Amino acid sequence: MERRPPQQDIDESLIDVSEPKRWAAGVPGVAVALKRGVEQMGVARTATTLRLLNQREGFDCPGCAWPEPQGHRRLAEFCENGAKAVAEEATRRRVGREFFAAHPVAELAGKTDYWLGQQGRITEPFVLREGATHYEPIDWQDAFSLVAEHLNGLASPHEAVFYTSGRTSNEAAFLYQLLVRSFGTNNLPDCSNMCHESSGAALSETTGIGKGSVGIDDFARADLIVVVGQNPGTNHPRMLSALEDAKRGGARIVAVNPLPEAGLLRFKNPQNARGLVGAGTQLADEFLQIRLGGDQALFQAVGNLLLTWGAVDEEFVEGRTDGFDAYAEHVRDLDWDAVDAATGLPRAQVELLARMLADSERTIFCWAMGLTQHRHSVPTIREIANVALLRGMIGKPGAGLCPVRGHSNVQGDRTMGIWEKMPEKFLSALESEFGVAVPREHGFDTVASIRAMRDGRARVFFAVGGNFVSAAPDTAVTEAAMRGLDLTVHVSTKLNRSHVVHGRTALVLPTLGRTESDLQHSGEQFVTVEDSMSVVHRSRGALAPASDRLLSEVSIVCRLARTVLGADHPVPWEEFEKDYDLIRDRIARVVPGCRDYNERVRRPDGFVLPHAPRDAREFTGTRTGRAQFSANELTVLEVPEGRLLLQTLRSHDQYNTTIYGLDDRYRGVQDGRRVVFVNPDDLVGLGLADGQHVDLVSEWPEDPTGVVERRAERFRVVSYPTARGCAAAYFPEANSLVPLDSTATVSGTPTSKSIVVRLAEVAD
Repeated sequence: MERRPPQQDIDESLIDVSEPKRWAAGVPGVAVALKRGVEQMGVARTATTLRLLNQREGFDCPGCAWPEPQGHRRLAEFCENGAKAVAEEATRRRVGREFFAAHPVAELAGKTDYWLGQQGRITEPFVLREGATHYEPIDWQDAFSLVAEHLNGLASPHEAVFYTSGRTSNEAAFLYQLLVRSFGTNNLPDCSNMCHESSGAALSETTGIGKGSVGIDDFARADLIVVVGQNPGTNHPRMLSALEDAKRGGARIVAVNPLPEAGLLRFKNPQNARGLVGAGTQLADEFLQIRLGGDQALFQAVGNLLLTWGAVDEEFVEGRTDGFDAYAEHVRDLDWDAVDAATGLPRAQVELLARMLADSERTIFCWAMGLTQHRHSVPTIREIANVALLRGMIGKPGAGLCPVRGHSNVQGDRTMGIWEKMPEKFLSALESEFGVAVPREHGFDTVASIRAMRDGRARVFFAVGGNFVSAAPDTAVTEAAMRGLDLTVHVSTKLNRSHVVHGRTALVLPTLGRTESDLQHSGEQFVTVEDSMSVVHRSRGALAPASDRLLSEVSIVCRLARTVLGADHPVPWEEFEKDYDLIRDRIARVVPGCRDYNERVRRPDGFVLPHAPRDAREFTGTRTGRAQFSANELTVLEVPEGRLLLQTLRSHDQYNTTIYGLDDRYRGVQDGRRVVFVNPDDLVGLGLADGQHVDLVSEWPEDPTGVVERRAERFRVVSYPTARGCAAAYFPEANSLVPLDSTATVSGTPTSKSIVVRLAEVAD
């Protein structure tokens, strides 16, 4: 008998929007998280899983990539959303053959993402055959043979796309990319293409390595922490504890964001007695309410002021960098009127930030999606790097650049080779280690993959983790592209939108979760992950698997590889499945910085991957071997009269595309998701009222004949103190408004934070 909750689709007219300022981030979430845990898992299971979450002998949170503290760990080393993520994975609800027999795919396709996710864990492999109306069970080997038949029947390996989400372990990711390259393609898009690709591109150019240059201990040593385009309270809640510790140590914190966010403005830490009473801690000393996309102008202006005041670390600039003269000449000629228009900030606030940076000896710059999802995202992040270089804020304690990664192992997946354009050194090492030939032609990233599927140049889509349809831009185009494929395959733990927007034939292959034990031929296994600050550590689940028909990600990759590539393939896939230590031995010989992998990852806190800029102020990865200043043309986003600039964002009750619930406690929204946040003065100017329903219509100059419109229907207007001229709505509901061809220069990331929209009135 299937256990399914009685949730129904939501009537948006019932949305209750409360005053957002009354919420403090922290303590209220403890009760919410525990309640969700008990509902999904029961009391005993909740206690077991949360006790092991983010502990040395436990499992890594399947949510964000914020690092655990080195040394002492709290008894409860998790946040509200981490507890929700565990409850979703360790739920006792099940999706088995009775469920699929009762629900045709056409019915499931009409359900909300929230409803689909609440049905529970998938218990065995399922296939939807061409022309069928229902998923039905399939034997594992029959499933692998079906995939092999499609892959080996392609005219070219490049007609297959192999996607990866950030939940995949290092071991599974390493084998997955080895399988894909052995098959003959570099078509390895991943979730990073849609989030921090802009960070990696900019940092690779400026510092020589596409990762952040700080460790968790640096926060306690900082004088100043600048948090730009990031909402830690929702997206990385454990970061708030690090910020609180920094503030107690004397650090000042500046928040730069179009929306006031509860986590930075008022934080009640549930981990200590001070957080249990009172109104909470105001973390941000200054809040700069910037216009969407104005961050590049802000940091160019700050650079101008630092140069004018002579607040330059001349020893560092002269000894460690190139390009300073061209940069200085460029920013000294700054158009301040353009800065005012781009940022919407009073000149005094810009000068205040510059003065704080000039006075600080140790500054950390943090950012997330608010910076990475604009057309000019890469130049924007270069400007932050420019300011850091001016002040010598790389390679010293308490200072550095900190792109805060989203999904738990997205950084580790990239380290392990999940990228469509890995460098020659890595590819050569693969060939030498395994005796296989791997392709050199760059593969498809996420946007290029959608184009290839849309145009008939790709016929098979295989995903390890994730919910590609809901994560990708231009929903209608993405869904049509998926439906045109011969085969779609998803390695998943739970039901999601991508399972019901499928190719002519579709497979769902259920896998173990982080919380579950992984028993193989040589005994119980563990996997490894890399956090946002380059720390590699173990993760070992303890729960019995949700079904005895689940396979680990490693097993799925190994068995698929044997079926697709043949028994005589030189890679010992069968041995890798039996003993994950054997995989790590090969990682140690192929992946830079991973020597003695098996020994070092067994240390209590794992090990930190080398990072030359952070460790030694060396920039050997750049084109000249020195850190690079850059002169970037200033971009000012212009919005036509009567339009707004929209960003997509998460509610507090979701993580990536997983919807935990229908409330956004921090923004005062209850029981609904189809809302659009608009400044009250903009509402007056547009002739709209709080609570009114509108269609969101994005406008994009797609061809010479004019503007192409995309419409997301029936959103409730919420009067909210966002920056003037700017608006916000949740994804994935608003992803349909993001044009496929609207991408960041250099990185190709969809521009989900700068969508020109009009609000079209609809009848209530």
